[in-house]
Amino acid sequence: MKLRNKYSGVLKLLPAVKNTFWCVLGWMLLSSFHPYYVSVIDIKYNEQEKTVQISCRTFTDNIEDALRKLYKKQVDVLHPKDKKEVENLLADYINKRVKIKVNGKWQTIQFIGYEKEEEAIWSYIEIKNVELPKSVMIENTLLYDYLPQQINMVHIEIKGNKQSSKTTNPEKELIFNF
Repeated sequence: MKLRNKYSGVLKLLPAVKNTFWCVLGWMLLSSFHPYYVSVIDIKYNEQEKTVQISCRTFTDNIEDALRKLYKKQVDVLHPKDKKEVENLLADYINKRVKIKVNGKWQTIQFIGYEKEEEAIWSYIEIKNVELPKSVMIENTLLYDYLPQQINMVHIEIKGNKQSSKTTNPEKELIFNF
């Protein structure tokens, strides 16, 4: 089963997220000759399954470079010799850099898998057995150890209520209340 089918609710946000992402990125690139590095996390609560479904978009070259430096091994996310090994590296990397607290309780995230899309990688994670979120706190340090200029955008939707925010390295914490 393709991951996109399971995460169709999160992925319905993608057209708006993609447009926002590309507009912001284009504006940043045109406003300066200084390079910018951006990741996007999309979060959606699935009330029927009582799960929080999360997708993380990173540029392929950035995540590969970070994994190579951290794990001191050759990593090719697009054409892996061993996809399970790459999934394990991504899972470890994301689990150490994305922490989520729902309704005041830290959650255990489960890495589901990843897919490539043009020059980006979408990693999918999930939190199971979650009551309707009233507050969500996210600590997000994706690529901070690798890119001092990293910007991390977060889009979240709970029962049709959509919110967005961003952090810039070294900021890491976002709080959303519903």
